[in-house]
Amino acid sequence: MRLVVIPGDGIGPETVSVAVTALEKAAQQSGVALDLVHEIAGLDSLAKFGTTVRPELIKTIEAADALMMGPMTTHDLHDDANGRINPSKFFRKYFDLYANIRPARTFEGAPIRIKPFDLVVVRENTEGFYADRNMVSGGSEMLVTDDVVVSLRRITRVCCERIARRAFELAMTRRKRVTIVHKANVLKIGDGMFVQTCEAVAREFPDVTVDSVIVDAMMALVVREPERFDVVVTTNMFGDILSDLTAELAGSLGMAASINAADHFAMAQAAHGSAPDIAGQNIANPLSQIGSAAMLLSWYSQRKAKPQYLEVAQRLEAAMVKTIREGKVTRDMGGDLGTDAVGRAFLANL
Repeated sequence: MRLVVIPGDGIGPETVSVAVTALEKAAQQSGVALDLVHEIAGLDSLAKFGTTVRPELIKTIEAADALMMGPMTTHDLHDDANGRINPSKFFRKYFDLYANIRPARTFEGAPIRIKPFDLVVVRENTEGFYADRNMVSGGSEMLVTDDVVVSLRRITRVCCERIARRAFELAMTRRKRVTIVHKANVLKIGDGMFVQTCEAVAREFPDVTVDSVIVDAMMALVVREPERFDVVVTTNMFGDILSDLTAELAGSLGMAASINAADHFAMAQAAHGSAPDIAGQNIANPLSQIGSAAMLLSWYSQRKAKPQYLEVAQRLEAAMVKTIREGKVTRDMGGDLGTDAVGRAFLANL
């Protein structure tokens, strides 16, 4: 498996370094070959090459099987013409990574704010209210006058269909329950199409139980009875917000693993941001990046029919469970270890 590794900005280099070491050791234990290609993007690339995403990097990634990238600074990257490209946005759009899969579960040993639960948010990743990715040219947010802004949302049946299918396929490997989250009572046409398309796909999976919940009610229900939910499928903006909530309810956003997947390519990237305010202080939680790496190998194993890579993912997941149970975690999870110390504890548990 050829995997391009980009450390990212802020806390990215610290957390990605731990994840790479864990990944290499787990692969070695399973006798699995990994070809890691180390590259840069984001602010490091901007300083060195004058652009955050250079053409040579794109070619390198196209020749690989997958990408693992640390969190990226985004707030000041909004001028593509001058090389200030948002790498996270660019790769999601360039490789059409339409499925953002974000699991959230409680762990023994981690602070539990509510009842134990285990769910996955399957978020559509290429359209919706995101002005930077739902147009071929230009954006979908416009300043009409100094006092008037218009934001457009794109919803397409093909994107609804493919994200629904990924959700139902995932549900078949879990507890066979899908919850459709929407706002069709207000966004009658766009979310109406989303719900209708999900329900049409559901008919192909008669073993899966399906319900639908309006998004504002979902925010309350996931706090009150999170154990009720298994796979949650929703549109882009709703999924972004909901998955941050479920990650924090599970213990910490620092455990928020995530992959962005297409049919034949995927990118592992922790769901949280680059947190420049704590960068270089050895306090960032590396578990979200390790969890994202495990998800990436599981995806690769399934898509390429190579079960040996699933074994590597399972090693990583088992070591994570043990490390958290032992309380060898960072402060955001109630522990007192630094990033490096969590990495050492994780390696020992591998």
